[in-house]
Amino acid sequence: MIKVIKIGGNIVDNLDLLKQFVKDFAAIPGMKILIHGGGVMASQMQKSMGMEPVMIEGRRVTDEDTLKVVTMVYAGWCSKMITAMLQAEGCNAIGLSGADGNAIKAIKRAPVHVESLGKDVDYGYVGDVKSESVNAGFIYSLLERGIVPVFNAINHDGEGNLLNTNADTIASSVAIAMASYRYRSPREVCCRCEECTHCSDDGRLTHETELIYCFEKDGVLYDKDDESSIIKEIGFNRFQELKAEGIVADGMIPKLSNAFKAIEKGVARVIIKHARNLGNDKGTVLK
Repeated sequence: MIKVIKIGGNIVDNLDLLKQFVKDFAAIPGMKILIHGGGVMASQMQKSMGMEPVMIEGRRVTDEDTLKVVTMVYAGWCSKMITAMLQAEGCNAIGLSGADGNAIKAIKRAPVHVESLGKDVDYGYVGDVKSESVNAGFIYSLLERGIVPVFNAINHDGEGNLLNTNADTIASSVAIAMASYRYRSPREVCCRCEECTHCSDDGRLTHETELIYCFEKDGVLYDKDDESSIIKEIGFNRFQELKAEGIVADGMIPKLSNAFKAIEKGVARVIIKHARNLGNDKGTVLK
């Protein structure tokens, strides 16, 4: 199994929570990939430089100066700090942006209509990522050598430009890409046995892939102010009901939409949980 784990900016900005998360992440056996945010720290940096962060429906408007700041924060401090912490726990990690190794390409987002504002919004240097733009072969080459990729939210368009991408979307796209990636077994042959469920028609193999979103809540909650109101399991139809009832709203909508897209595209399951619960079963399972 390949585990793709995304950690939010609120955790990255909390050193005590981050230390525990890194310890728990390092203890996970097998192949794993980490995607991290850093939006809280980026906003703080912008304000310290006299810039006012502009957020629309949870998405950061990224002009040229903002792009420089988020690149410094995400691909610089956050990436290298987390990588260093993982090395201290015996986890051989490498901090990467999407430009490194041509790992993840993005397409600059065209202006989009925002219903709540009643107008089109140009998000600037913001990139949209699709699973087919993820270089799964490069990522897998690291995993099979025991190296843990740590991706931040900065990607590139292949034409020399950096782009800022929502880290939830990156996590979903990477998970989908790894779930569909076909690799040769060490013996370069397929067993062709009737019980094998992982062989494709050409004799290559695929890995079951799990996507885990870690943030500052214990899971998807019936009541956002009551941590004990965890919804333990959600299917797609239930997701639609929860949206209609207003229980799932705001930033949780794109998070769950990305999650169900991942499941539709072959990811075995998605788990949403608090970062402190990475090592246990507490959280919401989507399947």
